This record gives sequence, C-alpha cells and structure tokens, in this order.
Amino acid sequence: MNNPFSLSFGTRPAELIERPVQASEITESFLSEYANQRTYMITGVRGSGKTVLLTELAAHFRERKDWTVIPLSPESDMIHSLAAKLSNTRQYYEVFRDAKINLTLFGFGLEIDGEPPVTDEETAILRMLKSIREKGGNVLITVDEVTNNEYVRKFAAVYQILIREEMPLFLIMTGLYENIYDLQNEKSLTFLYRAPKIRLKPLNFPAMADTYENTLGVDHKTAAEMAKLTKGYAFAFQVLGYFTYKDENRDYRKVITKYRQYLDEFVYEKLWSELSAKDRSIIICMAQTGAETVLAIRTETGMDSNEFSKYRLRLIRKGLVDGNTRGRLVFTLPLFEEFVLNQMEYM
Repeated sequence: MNNPFSLSFGTRPAELIERPVQASEITESFLSEYANQRTYMITGVRGSGKTVLLTELAAHFRERKDWTVIPLSPESDMIHSLAAKLSNTRQYYEVFRDAKINLTLFGFGLEIDGEPPVTDEETAILRMLKSIREKGGNVLITVDEVTNNEYVRKFAAVYQILIREEMPLFLIMTGLYENIYDLQNEKSLTFLYRAPKIRLKPLNFPAMADTYENTLGVDHKTAAEMAKLTKGYAFAFQVLGYFTYKDENRDYRKVITKYRQYLDEFVYEKLWSELSAKDRSIIICMAQTGAETVLAIRTETGMDSNEFSKYRLRLIRKGLVDGNTRGRLVFTLPLFEEFVLNQMEYM
C-alpha cells in the first residue's frame, strides 16, 4: 500500500484533515441568493494547508453545473489568461459564438464572419461574463500564493470594475500574511481590506488523533501523543505520519529526528530568513528564557509597549506565535523553539 501521508506542499494527501467551518463559510456565502461576499483571502504560515483548502473549494464548485472555476497564476499576465480561459470554456462555447464575440485578435476564440474582432481584453472579458450571466452561470477565480506584483495589481483593479458591473464573478486568493498585507495597502486596491480574511488555525486535535489511530494502527494514547507533537500544524501532521508509516514498528519516537530535520529544512529555515532583526529578538528571547508573558519578553528585549505591540502583531499574523491568552505569547509551530536554539548555537 502506498504511504497515505504526503511530504509535498499543496498536493491533496490521501489522509486529510478537512476544515469544514472555513469551507462552509465560503461556499455558503458564494451560494446565497444575494451573495454579500464575493472575495475571500486565505492566509496562514507556510504548510498550514492554504493550497489544500483552495483545491477542495475549487473541486466543490466544479461539481456544480452553473459554476466555472478558473485558476490563474500570479506570475503571468492574469488578464490575458482570464480572457483565454474564459473563451475556451466548453460549456459556453456556443454562447460566445451566438453573442458574436470575436476574440481572434488575441490568438484564441472563434473567428466570426462579418464581426470585427474585439480589440481590448478587458472588453472581451466583460462581454463574455455578460453572456455567462444571461445564462445564469457563475465564474470562480482562484489564485494561489498571491504576491504584490504588476500582474496581480492590474488584475485586482479590473476585477473591482467587473464586480461593480455586477458580473457573476467570485474570487478566492491564498497568500502569506505579508504578501496579502502589501497588496491590500495599494492605494487603488483598498477594497481588499473589506474582503474577509480566513487565517488558518491549527487542525482539530481529536481528528488528527483518530486519523493516526485508524491509519497507523497505533493505540489511542499514542495517537494523541502524536497529534500533540504536531501542535495542529498541517504540514507537520503529514510529515510525522509519513515517517511513522515508513517505520516497520510504526513507532513515532524512532522518527522524531527525521521529523525535526524535515521541518527545519523545508519550512523553518525559510521562515527564519524572512524575519526582521526585531522579530528575531522576540523569538530568541522566548526560546532562550522560556518567557511567555508579554511583560517578561518586553523586559528582556528592552522594547517599550508601542514598539513591542507592533512586532507582536507581526509574529501573530505570520503564524509563529499565539497571543489568544491575554498578556501571553506562545510558539505555534512544533519544535520551533528547538530550531531557534540551534540557530543561536551555530551562529
């Protein structure tokens, strides 16, 4: 039997802990008679399951006959891609022909006798969406790992116009906190501030334990220990399950070194490289002293209240610490404290 757990980012593993609350929020909002939200942004630390959730949502809407799902890459001309993919949508092929939308000037679509080609891609998109609207259809655009670049800014501006024109258009984007924050701070894209943000929280612990117990054949106590060792971090859940499955005795204790090394090399080193000096000073203080109270951390780092609040919020939004308990900060990622201590030892 193939290993039911996966070490690959973004792919749908055989053993998956679903996020029904977040998925239902988006689907119910989009499917309501008068959709009050047409845009959602999913954010979380690397490996938290953003892409997997996006994939699940896209699959859900593809199953509906009146929905078309179009994935766009943020690293290419998104307006051109949207126009091209819309024009090649099989269920609306005849609709666009009957509407006499000639898109041959862009290298795609039908050539229609006696009908001059559309010369502007934005106009082409608008005309196609109007035709889809007349047929009672909807279009969901998905963008994974969005960044603040020229392609994305241009697309977001056009998308805003299309929504004002009441086109049947919906959008789900995933991205790291800092990338989404940068994008919504663009003067012309402040509408993104109003878009709901879904910050992915830890996976459900009982669900993780049940999966480990049923898939690996370990007892309930061992399965619960494994779930706790992941701290609900989606990628860690997969990594620990993967290496434990490969162990001939299915003993997670024997694979902890591999588990730690994999998290360090594929996630934590990248996270560490993206932290500012002030971010690191807080993280190092927490790891070295074990301090969890805001007062103790502020005292150790020498930051005043205003300065500390700024970096505290940054680290929470990056998904590295949890500040839900008033006056306290704790690490959210498994074995991250040990990683920080090792970084300090070899610096």
